[in-house]
Amino acid sequence: MEAMRGGKFLQKFRLYETRSKFYLVGRDKSRTLWRVLKIDRLESTDLGIQEDPTSYTENECQELLWRIHEGNRLTGGLKFVTKCYGIIGFMKFLGPYYMVIITRRRKVGTICGHDIYSIGKSEMIAIPCPIVCPNVANSRDENRYKRLLCSVDLTKDFFFSYSYNIMRSLQKNINDKNTGHVVYETMFVWNEFLTRAMRNHLKNTDWTVALVHGFFKQSKLSVSGKDFWLTLIARRSRHFAGTRFMKRGVNEKGRVANDVETEQIVFEDTPDDIPSQITSVVQHRGSIPLVWFQETSRLNIRPEITLKSDVDYKATRLHFENLVLRYGNPIVILNLIKTREKKPRESLLRAEFAKAIHYINKGLPDDKRLKFLHMDLSKLSRRKGTNVLGLLNKVASDVLELTDLLHCEITISSKPLDASSGQGSCDIKINDDFCAATMVPLLLQKGVLRTNCIDCLDRTNVAQFAYGLAALGRQLHVLKLTEEPKIDLHDPLADDLMDFYERMGDTLAIQYGGSAAHNKIFCEQRGQWKAATQSQEFLRTLQRYYNNAYTDPEKQDAINVFLGHFQPQQGKPPLWKLDSDQHYNIGRQGTLSEETGSRFIKRSLSDGNILCENSAPVSDRNVGENNTASELLPSQQLDDIREPTDSAPEIYMCETNPCPSTKYSTMPGRHSISEERQSYLKRLGYPELHSSNFLDLDLLSSSGNSCDEEAFERKVLQTIMYRSSIIHSPLDGISVGSTTTYSEPGHNDEGRDDTDLSRSSSQLSDSRDYSDRFAQWVANGGMLCY
Repeated sequence: MEAMRGGKFLQKFRLYETRSKFYLVGRDKSRTLWRVLKIDRLESTDLGIQEDPTSYTENECQELLWRIHEGNRLTGGLKFVTKCYGIIGFMKFLGPYYMVIITRRRKVGTICGHDIYSIGKSEMIAIPCPIVCPNVANSRDENRYKRLLCSVDLTKDFFFSYSYNIMRSLQKNINDKNTGHVVYETMFVWNEFLTRAMRNHLKNTDWTVALVHGFFKQSKLSVSGKDFWLTLIARRSRHFAGTRFMKRGVNEKGRVANDVETEQIVFEDTPDDIPSQITSVVQHRGSIPLVWFQETSRLNIRPEITLKSDVDYKATRLHFENLVLRYGNPIVILNLIKTREKKPRESLLRAEFAKAIHYINKGLPDDKRLKFLHMDLSKLSRRKGTNVLGLLNKVASDVLELTDLLHCEITISSKPLDASSGQGSCDIKINDDFCAATMVPLLLQKGVLRTNCIDCLDRTNVAQFAYGLAALGRQLHVLKLTEEPKIDLHDPLADDLMDFYERMGDTLAIQYGGSAAHNKIFCEQRGQWKAATQSQEFLRTLQRYYNNAYTDPEKQDAINVFLGHFQPQQGKPPLWKLDSDQHYNIGRQGTLSEETGSRFIKRSLSDGNILCENSAPVSDRNVGENNTASELLPSQQLDDIREPTDSAPEIYMCETNPCPSTKYSTMPGRHSISEERQSYLKRLGYPELHSSNFLDLDLLSSSGNSCDEEAFERKVLQTIMYRSSIIHSPLDGISVGSTTTYSEPGHNDEGRDDTDLSRSSSQLSDSRDYSDRFAQWVANGGMLCY
């Protein structure tokens, strides 16, 4: 928020009304500064706002309000409406403007003396007085739009600060001192659209609060008898935002679905809430940055994946360029999706993702190449004797060697210091007296770890916890709270951190997927009863399926209205009469051609929306003057994968770019790969897997792919069919397949010869072997698979 005169911030407000105007009186926390904002109530369709430039004392402000009351006595005088704590924004549907305000707040944490709040209660107030409201103000469509906006629950998972730019990471706040409009236009301010008209008119942000959506938790913990504060923040991007099957992949502007920045802040507990040192680590999660999507289906828990071609991987390239601008180099990609499936789904995206990274890296200098790691977390979690969290923690530790973390020293002075006096210094305002504190970085984070699975929810959250645990060990070490920069997985502190990430994972999963996260690995780490865990996972799968199929369309509509991606207009079809997010192209009755209608899904007009029109085959497109498509990673046409089978669903694919072959050097001592396995990977578009920086744990075992998930889905659908038959509303057309009963996870691994697995596990734990490969991977980029 933009600082006011003398470093004061308006934090508490009182709203008054006369017949012709609203008067919003705001004051700072210390009650030394009072300001007045006037809002015209006689204008029926436009927003008339005027800011009184005078700064008042409390007595002067009371005198002003008395004079306003006396001047309007004949029309009812000045009336008190409500107290509030900031303006969320203004919204217009088909009639008048509405003002959304915070009427109750809760303090949820403090960062260097800056209070962080969540919303306890909000209220939407019509601006015009009743006598000037047009008839449309009470129309059925207007009321429906209001209900749609109110369905966005601002009391859940939204947070803000008056004096601290919570929408940016700590390192960003130190290095970038922009305030006001600039911070509102960042990707993490969800009410940017709602505040836009007011900010543009007043040229300041004194009256509004910038809302961040995601997760915030802060608690005091202890290590070695010393107390410290741990803060975990997740910031969801407003670009390409939405629900699970409505938002997938990347749009043409490089914005990915479910884009979340996670920041872990640690500082020592002090009596005055001003630590002498503070550390921060940032990591990122986001959808696989390819042009792909899934059709919302009430008949299938896992709808078919549609992968569209992206010439020269332009959208993917834009996404990683944006990550570099946000975090610098290196960008480390941890991909957790499956390698092998009976019904190719995730493996298709893995193959295309690998080709995209390889293609992009060919145009980058060696020191800026994307670093790609792959772990089939689903497969690893089913293997006996494999410590998934331990392996992830080791990967995280080595990635931290590349990216490092932010470590700042904080000094207090009686007056702000010149920022030019020290590189990276930053003057911030803290405490009620707004003393100046200078934060000087001793270490800076460079680059970021980007983690994804298919939904960026369950597996991703486990990996982010492992990275957070490795980072916490180093954060406590640089703060001199521990002697060793490592925390054991069985340490009580690891359990505390797991609770943080489990709660964050549940929150983000509900926002994007409709249910709490699947925390099987966390439950196993705690030693919880296996049957209880399976029951919990089943119920969450059922809840997620129901929300995705039945409630997500309206939830997506509400998000689009809140973010301004859809703006109602007189004479245009209302939102609920349009078939989908793709309002420009699709009507509810279906205006698409017969050739493409069945392949479209509900998509949004959000920033950089992908128009779901049939793309010409790659061979018919102009690839570019340099014919860069001929330099892609070797692969065959993905049509080879879609061989007709009895069990595999139809998967819509666009043609991929033809690629020449590339040879990789072999490495002695590698495990042999079966011809059948190698042939399968070739068809997925992978290079020869003999490179010394490409190792896949799946290749170390000849076991088949588990069918647990398929049986699990069948059980969910059977439950849905049973419940549907009870309420006399059958879901026609559901195909359950065979009558295979639900099997316990990992049951097909029982009785298998684990000799090779134990030997593989010991080889993986060899630090020298891993470090050599890791060093080569660091130097050359490319792919490193586990």
